[in-house]
Amino acid sequence: MIQSPPAPLARARAFVIDVCTPAGPPVPLCGRSRRRWVRKLPYVVAWLFTALLLPLTGHNLAEEYGLGFGLALSLGIAQTVPLLVAVRRPLLAWAIAFAADVAAAVAALAEPVQGDWPWPWPPMTVISMLLLMLAVGMRERRPMLLAVWLATGVSGAVLRGLVPERSSSNVWITAFAVGGILMLLAGALRERGDARRALAEQETISEAERARRTLLEERTRIARELHDVVAHHMSVITVQADSAPYRIEGLPEQAREEFGTIAATARESLTEMRRLLGVLRSEDASGEGGAERAPQPGVARIPQLVEATVRSGLPVELAMPDPLPDAVPQTVDLSAYRIVQEALANVVRHAPGADTRVSVSVGEAGTDLLVLVVNTAAADRDAPPVETGGTGHGLVGMRERVRLVGGTLDTGPLDGGGFRVAARLPLTAEPGTEFATEALTDPTGKEEDSRTA
Repeated sequence: MIQSPPAPLARARAFVIDVCTPAGPPVPLCGRSRRRWVRKLPYVVAWLFTALLLPLTGHNLAEEYGLGFGLALSLGIAQTVPLLVAVRRPLLAWAIAFAADVAAAVAALAEPVQGDWPWPWPPMTVISMLLLMLAVGMRERRPMLLAVWLATGVSGAVLRGLVPERSSSNVWITAFAVGGILMLLAGALRERGDARRALAEQETISEAERARRTLLEERTRIARELHDVVAHHMSVITVQADSAPYRIEGLPEQAREEFGTIAATARESLTEMRRLLGVLRSEDASGEGGAERAPQPGVARIPQLVEATVRSGLPVELAMPDPLPDAVPQTVDLSAYRIVQEALANVVRHAPGADTRVSVSVGEAGTDLLVLVVNTAAADRDAPPVETGGTGHGLVGMRERVRLVGGTLDTGPLDGGGFRVAARLPLTAEPGTEFATEALTDPTGKEEDSRTA
Protein backbone atom coordinates (compact mmCIF):
# COMPACT_ATOMS: atom_id res chain seq x y z
CA MET A 1 0.00 0.00 0.00
CA ILE A 2 1.40 3.39 -1.05
CA GLN A 3 1.43 5.88 1.79
CA SER A 4 0.87 9.54 1.08
CA PRO A 5 3.57 11.98 2.24
CA PRO A 6 3.01 13.93 5.48
CA ALA A 7 0.86 17.03 5.22
CA PRO A 8 3.75 19.56 5.61
CA LEU A 9 5.78 17.85 2.87
CA ALA A 10 2.74 17.68 0.62
CA ARG A 11 2.06 21.38 1.10
CA ALA A 12 5.71 22.22 0.46
CA ARG A 13 5.71 20.08 -2.69
CA ALA A 14 2.51 21.75 -3.92
CA PHE A 15 4.03 25.15 -3.21
CA VAL A 16 7.17 24.34 -5.22
CA ILE A 17 5.08 23.05 -8.14
CA ASP A 18 2.89 26.17 -8.05
CA VAL A 19 5.94 28.43 -7.94
CA CYS A 20 7.50 26.71 -10.95
CA THR A 21 4.29 26.86 -13.00
CA PRO A 22 4.18 29.80 -15.45
CA ALA A 23 1.37 32.29 -14.91
CA GLY A 24 0.33 32.25 -18.56
CA PRO A 25 1.31 33.51 -22.02
CA PRO A 26 3.64 36.53 -22.13
CA VAL A 27 0.92 39.15 -22.56
CA PRO A 28 2.38 42.66 -22.07
CA LEU A 29 1.61 44.35 -18.79
CA CYS A 30 -1.66 46.30 -19.12
CA GLY A 31 -2.01 44.69 -22.56
CA ARG A 32 -5.69 43.87 -22.00
CA SER A 33 -6.67 47.47 -21.34
CA ARG A 34 -9.06 49.14 -23.79
CA ARG A 35 -7.16 52.43 -23.59
CA ARG A 36 -4.21 52.69 -25.94
CA TRP A 37 -2.20 54.97 -23.65
CA VAL A 38 -2.53 52.49 -20.79
CA ARG A 39 -1.18 49.70 -23.01
CA LYS A 40 1.80 51.88 -23.98
CA LEU A 41 2.50 53.09 -20.45
CA PRO A 42 4.63 50.06 -19.30
CA TYR A 43 6.92 50.49 -22.32
CA VAL A 44 7.39 54.19 -21.62
CA VAL A 45 8.15 53.58 -17.94
CA ALA A 46 10.58 50.75 -18.74
CA TRP A 47 12.56 52.79 -21.30
CA LEU A 48 12.60 55.87 -19.09
CA PHE A 49 13.94 54.12 -15.99
CA THR A 50 16.40 52.07 -18.03
CA ALA A 51 17.83 55.23 -19.59
CA LEU A 52 18.09 56.88 -16.17
CA LEU A 53 19.35 53.98 -14.07
CA LEU A 54 21.88 52.39 -16.46
CA PRO A 55 24.55 55.14 -16.34
CA LEU A 56 23.88 55.91 -12.68
CA THR A 57 24.17 52.26 -11.63
CA GLY A 58 27.41 51.72 -13.54
CA HIS A 59 28.91 54.92 -12.15
CA ASN A 60 27.78 54.11 -8.60
CA LEU A 61 29.26 50.60 -8.65
CA ALA A 62 32.56 51.88 -10.04
CA GLU A 63 33.03 55.02 -7.95
CA GLU A 64 31.39 54.20 -4.62
CA TYR A 65 31.75 50.42 -4.38
CA GLY A 66 35.20 50.18 -5.98
CA LEU A 67 34.42 47.84 -8.88
CA GLY A 68 36.34 48.04 -12.13
CA PHE A 69 34.77 50.04 -14.95
CA GLY A 70 34.13 47.02 -17.18
CA LEU A 71 32.68 44.91 -14.39
CA ALA A 72 30.58 47.80 -13.08
CA LEU A 73 29.18 48.53 -16.56
CA SER A 74 28.38 44.85 -17.18
CA LEU A 75 26.63 44.47 -13.83
CA GLY A 76 24.79 47.78 -14.38
CA ILE A 77 23.49 46.53 -17.72
CA ALA A 78 22.40 43.22 -16.15
CA GLN A 79 20.60 45.08 -13.37
CA THR A 80 18.73 47.68 -15.45
CA VAL A 81 18.14 46.32 -18.98
CA PRO A 82 15.80 43.56 -17.62
CA LEU A 83 13.32 46.39 -17.00
CA LEU A 84 12.63 46.26 -20.75
CA VAL A 85 12.09 42.50 -20.57
CA ALA A 86 9.75 42.94 -17.60
CA VAL A 87 7.01 44.37 -19.82
CA ARG A 88 6.35 40.87 -21.18
CA ARG A 89 8.22 38.51 -18.83
CA PRO A 90 8.45 40.08 -15.36
CA LEU A 91 9.58 36.92 -13.57
CA LEU A 92 12.45 36.28 -16.00
CA ALA A 93 13.49 39.93 -15.76
CA TRP A 94 13.48 39.80 -11.96
CA ALA A 95 15.55 36.60 -11.93
CA ILE A 96 18.22 38.13 -14.20
CA ALA A 97 18.38 41.39 -12.26
CA PHE A 98 18.33 39.62 -8.88
CA ALA A 99 21.26 37.43 -9.90
CA ALA A 100 23.14 40.55 -11.05
CA ASP A 101 22.33 42.31 -7.75
CA VAL A 102 23.74 39.44 -5.71
CA ALA A 103 26.78 39.17 -8.00
CA ALA A 104 27.49 42.90 -7.59
CA ALA A 105 27.24 42.62 -3.78
CA VAL A 106 29.57 39.60 -3.72
CA ALA A 107 32.05 41.38 -6.04
CA ALA A 108 32.00 44.42 -3.78
CA LEU A 109 33.12 42.25 -0.81
CA ALA A 110 36.60 42.03 -2.34
CA GLU A 111 36.93 45.82 -2.44
CA PRO A 112 37.71 48.05 0.54
CA VAL A 113 34.92 50.11 2.07
CA GLN A 114 34.68 53.58 0.54
CA GLY A 115 32.22 55.55 2.63
CA ASP A 116 28.98 54.79 4.40
CA TRP A 117 26.93 53.71 1.35
CA PRO A 118 23.90 51.41 1.82
CA TRP A 119 24.77 47.75 1.97
CA PRO A 120 24.12 45.28 0.33
CA TRP A 121 21.86 47.11 -2.16
CA PRO A 122 22.93 50.45 -3.67
CA PRO A 123 20.16 53.07 -4.11
CA MET A 124 19.89 52.51 -7.89
CA THR A 125 19.63 48.76 -7.32
CA VAL A 126 16.81 49.32 -4.84
CA ILE A 127 14.86 51.39 -7.37
CA SER A 128 15.16 48.80 -10.17
CA MET A 129 14.41 46.02 -7.67
CA LEU A 130 11.18 47.70 -6.56
CA LEU A 131 10.09 48.29 -10.16
CA LEU A 132 10.69 44.64 -11.02
CA MET A 133 8.82 43.45 -7.92
CA LEU A 134 5.91 45.66 -8.93
CA ALA A 135 5.93 44.11 -12.41
CA VAL A 136 6.06 40.60 -10.93
CA GLY A 137 3.09 41.45 -8.71
CA MET A 138 1.08 42.51 -11.77
CA ARG A 139 1.62 39.14 -13.47
CA GLU A 140 2.33 36.24 -11.11
CA ARG A 141 0.19 34.38 -8.57
CA ARG A 142 0.48 34.65 -4.81
CA PRO A 143 2.87 31.69 -4.22
CA MET A 144 5.31 33.16 -6.73
CA LEU A 145 5.04 36.62 -5.12
CA LEU A 146 5.80 35.11 -1.73
CA ALA A 147 8.83 33.28 -3.15
CA VAL A 148 10.19 36.46 -4.78
CA TRP A 149 9.65 38.49 -1.62
CA LEU A 150 11.36 35.89 0.60
CA ALA A 151 14.28 35.48 -1.81
CA THR A 152 14.87 39.23 -1.81
CA GLY A 153 14.64 39.52 1.97
CA VAL A 154 16.73 36.43 2.80
CA SER A 155 19.53 37.35 0.38
CA GLY A 156 19.67 40.88 1.78
CA ALA A 157 19.75 39.62 5.38
CA VAL A 158 22.52 37.10 4.60
CA LEU A 159 24.71 39.64 2.80
CA ARG A 160 24.12 42.19 5.53
CA GLY A 161 24.99 39.64 8.19
CA LEU A 162 28.28 38.72 6.51
CA VAL A 163 29.68 42.24 6.74
CA PRO A 164 27.52 44.32 9.11
CA GLU A 165 30.16 46.99 9.55
CA ARG A 166 30.02 48.09 5.90
CA SER A 167 27.07 50.44 6.49
CA SER A 168 24.95 51.70 9.33
CA SER A 169 21.98 52.20 7.02
CA ASN A 170 19.10 49.71 6.91
CA VAL A 171 17.85 50.60 3.44
CA TRP A 172 17.59 46.91 2.58
CA ILE A 173 14.91 46.46 5.26
CA THR A 174 12.95 49.38 3.82
CA ALA A 175 13.30 47.94 0.32
CA PHE A 176 12.17 44.55 1.61
CA ALA A 177 9.04 46.03 3.25
CA VAL A 178 8.15 48.39 0.40
CA GLY A 179 8.66 45.62 -2.16
CA GLY A 180 6.24 43.40 -0.28
CA ILE A 181 3.63 46.16 -0.15
CA LEU A 182 4.02 46.89 -3.86
CA MET A 183 3.63 43.24 -4.81
CA LEU A 184 0.62 42.88 -2.51
CA LEU A 185 -1.14 45.88 -4.04
CA ALA A 186 -0.24 44.89 -7.61
CA GLY A 187 -1.42 41.32 -6.99
CA ALA A 188 -4.72 42.54 -5.55
CA LEU A 189 -5.30 44.82 -8.55
CA ARG A 190 -4.42 42.00 -10.95
CA GLU A 191 -6.81 39.58 -9.24
CA ARG A 192 -9.54 42.21 -9.32
CA GLY A 193 -8.99 42.75 -13.03
CA ASP A 194 -8.98 39.01 -13.70
CA ALA A 195 -12.22 38.63 -11.75
CA ARG A 196 -13.88 41.44 -13.71
CA ARG A 197 -12.77 39.96 -17.04
CA ALA A 198 -13.98 36.51 -16.00
CA LEU A 199 -17.32 37.99 -14.95
CA ALA A 200 -17.67 39.82 -18.26
CA GLU A 201 -16.86 36.64 -20.19
CA GLN A 202 -19.35 34.68 -18.11
CA GLU A 203 -22.04 37.30 -18.75
CA THR A 204 -21.34 37.09 -22.48
CA ILE A 205 -21.58 33.28 -22.39
CA SER A 206 -24.76 33.45 -20.30
CA GLU A 207 -26.37 35.91 -22.70
CA ALA A 208 -25.48 33.69 -25.66
CA GLU A 209 -26.94 30.68 -23.84
CA ARG A 210 -30.11 32.62 -23.03
CA ALA A 211 -30.46 33.66 -26.66
CA ARG A 212 -29.91 30.08 -27.79
CA ARG A 213 -32.41 28.75 -25.26
CA THR A 214 -34.97 31.35 -26.31
CA LEU A 215 -34.46 30.41 -29.94
CA LEU A 216 -34.91 26.72 -29.21
CA GLU A 217 -37.98 27.36 -27.06
CA GLU A 218 -39.54 29.46 -29.81
CA ARG A 219 -38.81 26.80 -32.40
CA THR A 220 -40.27 24.20 -30.07
CA ARG A 221 -43.47 26.21 -29.77
CA ILE A 222 -43.57 26.66 -33.54
CA ALA A 223 -43.13 22.90 -33.91
CA ARG A 224 -46.10 22.29 -31.63
CA GLU A 225 -48.26 24.75 -33.52
CA LEU A 226 -47.10 23.34 -36.84
CA HIS A 227 -48.03 19.90 -35.59
CA ASP A 228 -51.55 21.09 -34.77
CA VAL A 229 -51.92 22.62 -38.23
CA VAL A 230 -50.55 19.63 -40.12
CA ALA A 231 -52.41 17.16 -37.91
CA HIS A 232 -55.71 18.81 -38.83
CA HIS A 233 -55.09 18.43 -42.57
CA MET A 234 -53.82 14.86 -42.18
CA SER A 235 -56.89 13.98 -40.16
CA VAL A 236 -59.12 15.42 -42.90
CA ILE A 237 -57.28 13.32 -45.50
CA THR A 238 -57.73 10.23 -43.36
CA VAL A 239 -61.44 10.81 -42.88
CA GLN A 240 -62.00 11.56 -46.56
CA ALA A 241 -60.05 8.50 -47.68
CA ASP A 242 -61.88 6.24 -45.21
CA SER A 243 -65.31 7.56 -46.13
CA ALA A 244 -64.78 7.71 -49.92
CA PRO A 245 -65.97 4.11 -50.59
CA TYR A 246 -69.23 4.91 -48.74
CA ARG A 247 -69.79 8.35 -50.28
CA ILE A 248 -68.98 7.46 -53.88
CA GLU A 249 -71.06 4.72 -55.50
CA GLY A 250 -69.71 2.29 -58.00
CA LEU A 251 -66.03 2.52 -57.03
CA PRO A 252 -63.98 -0.33 -58.45
CA GLU A 253 -62.18 -2.57 -56.00
CA GLN A 254 -58.80 -1.19 -57.05
CA ALA A 255 -59.91 2.36 -56.18
CA ARG A 256 -61.24 1.20 -52.80
CA GLU A 257 -57.86 -0.37 -52.01
CA GLU A 258 -56.11 2.84 -53.09
CA PHE A 259 -58.26 4.93 -50.75
CA GLY A 260 -57.55 2.43 -47.97
CA THR A 261 -53.83 2.74 -48.61
CA ILE A 262 -54.05 6.55 -48.52
CA ALA A 263 -55.93 6.44 -45.21
CA ALA A 264 -53.44 3.99 -43.69
CA THR A 265 -50.48 6.09 -44.85
CA ALA A 266 -52.03 9.24 -43.41
CA ARG A 267 -52.67 7.56 -40.05
CA GLU A 268 -49.12 6.22 -39.99
CA SER A 269 -47.75 9.69 -40.79
CA LEU A 270 -49.79 11.19 -37.96
CA THR A 271 -48.49 8.55 -35.55
CA GLU A 272 -44.86 9.12 -36.57
CA MET A 273 -45.21 12.90 -36.40
CA ARG A 274 -46.76 12.76 -32.94
CA ARG A 275 -44.03 10.42 -31.75
CA LEU A 276 -41.31 12.67 -33.18
CA LEU A 277 -42.75 15.91 -31.78
CA GLY A 278 -43.71 14.31 -28.48
CA VAL A 279 -40.21 14.95 -27.17
CA LEU A 280 -40.72 18.67 -27.82
CA ARG A 281 -43.81 18.89 -25.65
CA SER A 282 -43.42 19.72 -22.02
CA GLU A 283 -45.30 17.92 -19.32
CA ASP A 284 -47.93 20.62 -19.18
CA ALA A 285 -48.27 20.81 -22.94
CA SER A 286 -48.77 17.06 -23.31
CA GLY A 287 -51.31 16.86 -20.54
CA GLU A 288 -55.05 17.26 -20.64
CA GLY A 289 -55.01 21.04 -20.29
CA GLY A 290 -57.49 23.02 -22.35
CA ALA A 291 -54.93 25.47 -23.71
CA GLU A 292 -53.28 22.81 -25.90
CA ARG A 293 -56.64 21.75 -27.33
CA ALA A 294 -57.93 25.28 -27.95
CA PRO A 295 -58.10 26.58 -31.55
CA GLN A 296 -55.02 28.49 -32.62
CA PRO A 297 -55.51 32.28 -32.99
CA GLY A 298 -55.25 33.96 -36.36
CA VAL A 299 -55.76 37.24 -38.22
CA ALA A 300 -59.45 37.27 -37.30
CA ARG A 301 -58.57 37.62 -33.63
CA ILE A 302 -56.20 40.58 -34.07
CA PRO A 303 -59.03 43.09 -33.32
CA GLN A 304 -59.58 41.36 -29.95
CA LEU A 305 -55.84 41.58 -29.27
CA VAL A 306 -55.81 45.30 -30.11
CA GLU A 307 -58.88 45.90 -27.94
CA ALA A 308 -57.20 44.23 -24.95
CA THR A 309 -54.08 46.36 -25.52
CA VAL A 310 -56.15 49.55 -25.65
CA ARG A 311 -57.75 48.61 -22.33
CA SER A 312 -54.26 48.42 -20.83
CA GLY A 313 -53.80 52.13 -21.61
CA LEU A 314 -51.92 52.01 -24.95
CA PRO A 315 -53.52 54.04 -27.79
CA VAL A 316 -53.63 51.68 -30.79
CA GLU A 317 -55.12 52.31 -34.24
CA LEU A 318 -56.04 49.24 -36.31
CA ALA A 319 -56.46 49.00 -40.07
CA MET A 320 -57.65 45.69 -41.55
CA PRO A 321 -59.43 44.68 -44.75
CA ASP A 322 -63.12 43.88 -44.53
CA PRO A 323 -63.82 41.15 -45.35
CA LEU A 324 -60.67 39.28 -44.41
CA PRO A 325 -58.80 37.45 -47.18
CA ASP A 326 -60.00 33.92 -47.83
CA ALA A 327 -57.92 30.75 -47.73
CA VAL A 328 -55.08 32.10 -45.57
CA PRO A 329 -52.71 29.21 -44.74
CA GLN A 330 -52.91 28.33 -41.08
CA THR A 331 -49.17 28.82 -40.56
CA VAL A 332 -49.40 32.33 -42.05
CA ASP A 333 -52.57 33.05 -40.11
CA LEU A 334 -50.97 32.07 -36.80
CA SER A 335 -47.64 33.81 -37.60
CA ALA A 336 -49.40 37.12 -38.36
CA TYR A 337 -51.22 37.01 -35.03
CA ARG A 338 -48.06 36.16 -33.06
CA ILE A 339 -46.06 38.94 -34.73
CA VAL A 340 -48.68 41.55 -33.85
CA GLN A 341 -48.95 40.11 -30.34
CA GLU A 342 -45.20 40.32 -29.69
CA ALA A 343 -44.90 43.78 -31.26
CA LEU A 344 -47.67 45.21 -29.08
CA ALA A 345 -46.20 43.54 -25.98
CA ASN A 346 -42.85 45.20 -26.71
CA VAL A 347 -44.52 48.62 -27.06
CA VAL A 348 -46.20 48.17 -23.67
CA ARG A 349 -42.88 47.13 -22.08
CA HIS A 350 -40.51 49.62 -23.67
CA ALA A 351 -42.60 52.65 -24.74
CA PRO A 352 -45.68 52.91 -22.53
CA GLY A 353 -48.29 55.34 -23.83
CA ALA A 354 -46.78 55.58 -27.33
CA ASP A 355 -49.16 56.06 -30.25
CA THR A 356 -49.24 52.77 -32.14
CA ARG A 357 -50.64 51.79 -35.53
CA VAL A 358 -51.35 48.20 -36.59
CA SER A 359 -52.01 47.48 -40.24
CA VAL A 360 -52.89 44.14 -41.84
CA SER A 361 -53.41 44.15 -45.61
CA VAL A 362 -52.99 42.09 -48.76
CA GLY A 363 -50.28 43.00 -51.23
CA GLU A 364 -51.08 44.45 -54.65
CA ALA A 365 -50.50 41.12 -56.37
CA GLY A 366 -52.72 39.37 -53.85
CA THR A 367 -50.00 36.86 -52.99
CA ASP A 368 -48.71 38.36 -49.74
CA LEU A 369 -50.13 39.25 -46.36
CA LEU A 370 -48.54 42.46 -45.08
CA VAL A 371 -48.31 43.08 -41.34
CA LEU A 372 -47.10 46.46 -40.07
CA VAL A 373 -46.78 47.66 -36.46
CA VAL A 374 -45.37 51.18 -35.95
CA ASN A 375 -45.13 53.09 -32.70
CA THR A 376 -43.88 56.57 -31.84
CA ALA A 377 -41.64 57.41 -28.92
CA ALA A 378 -43.03 57.04 -25.42
CA ALA A 379 -45.65 59.63 -24.49
CA ASP A 380 -43.68 60.64 -21.40
CA ARG A 381 -39.99 60.41 -22.25
CA ASP A 382 -39.02 60.97 -18.62
CA ALA A 383 -41.22 58.15 -17.34
CA PRO A 384 -39.26 54.93 -16.75
CA PRO A 385 -40.29 52.05 -19.04
CA VAL A 386 -41.70 48.84 -17.66
CA GLU A 387 -38.43 47.16 -18.74
CA THR A 388 -35.22 49.16 -18.95
CA GLY A 389 -33.31 46.78 -21.23
CA GLY A 390 -33.99 44.49 -24.14
CA THR A 391 -32.45 41.19 -25.16
CA GLY A 392 -33.89 40.89 -28.66
CA HIS A 393 -35.48 37.52 -27.85
CA GLY A 394 -38.89 38.70 -29.06
CA LEU A 395 -37.40 39.58 -32.42
CA VAL A 396 -35.81 36.14 -32.54
CA GLY A 397 -39.28 34.58 -32.34
CA MET A 398 -40.66 36.88 -35.03
CA ARG A 399 -37.74 36.12 -37.31
CA GLU A 400 -38.18 32.37 -36.88
CA ARG A 401 -41.89 32.53 -37.68
CA VAL A 402 -41.31 34.59 -40.81
CA ARG A 403 -38.54 32.22 -41.90
CA LEU A 404 -40.88 29.26 -41.37
CA VAL A 405 -43.39 30.52 -43.94
CA GLY A 406 -40.77 31.87 -46.37
CA GLY A 407 -41.48 35.57 -45.79
CA THR A 408 -39.40 38.60 -44.88
CA LEU A 409 -39.14 40.74 -41.74
CA ASP A 410 -37.94 44.33 -41.45
CA THR A 411 -37.44 45.87 -37.99
CA GLY A 412 -35.66 48.93 -36.71
CA PRO A 413 -35.90 52.28 -34.91
CA LEU A 414 -37.47 55.33 -36.52
CA ASP A 415 -36.06 58.83 -36.85
CA GLY A 416 -37.21 60.92 -33.93
CA GLY A 417 -38.02 57.89 -31.78
CA GLY A 418 -40.23 54.88 -32.09
CA PHE A 419 -39.95 51.48 -33.70
CA ARG A 420 -41.19 49.67 -36.80
CA VAL A 421 -41.99 46.01 -37.43
CA ALA A 422 -42.94 45.06 -40.99
CA ALA A 423 -43.53 41.47 -42.11
CA ARG A 424 -44.40 40.05 -45.52
CA LEU A 425 -46.00 36.60 -45.33
CA PRO A 426 -46.69 34.72 -48.58
CA LEU A 427 -50.30 33.56 -48.80
CA THR A 428 -49.09 30.52 -50.78
CA ALA A 429 -46.41 29.65 -48.25
CA GLU A 430 -45.75 26.07 -47.37
CA PRO A 431 -43.57 24.99 -44.43
CA GLY A 432 -40.02 24.61 -45.69
CA THR A 433 -37.12 22.46 -44.60
CA GLU A 434 -35.01 25.22 -43.11
CA PHE A 435 -36.69 24.82 -39.73
CA ALA A 436 -35.80 21.13 -39.59
CA THR A 437 -32.25 21.48 -40.80
CA GLU A 438 -31.37 24.37 -38.47
CA ALA A 439 -33.42 23.42 -35.43
CA LEU A 440 -30.40 22.96 -33.22
CA THR A 441 -28.09 25.66 -34.54
CA ASP A 442 -26.79 28.37 -32.29
CA PRO A 443 -27.86 31.97 -32.98
CA THR A 444 -25.16 34.09 -34.50
CA GLY A 445 -26.61 37.49 -33.97
CA LYS A 446 -28.63 39.55 -31.59
CA GLU A 447 -30.74 42.61 -32.25
CA GLU A 448 -31.54 45.04 -29.51
CA ASP A 449 -35.29 45.04 -28.83
CA SER A 450 -35.61 48.67 -27.77
CA ARG A 451 -38.64 50.79 -28.50
CA THR A 452 -37.46 54.04 -26.99
CA ALA A 453 -36.10 57.00 -28.85
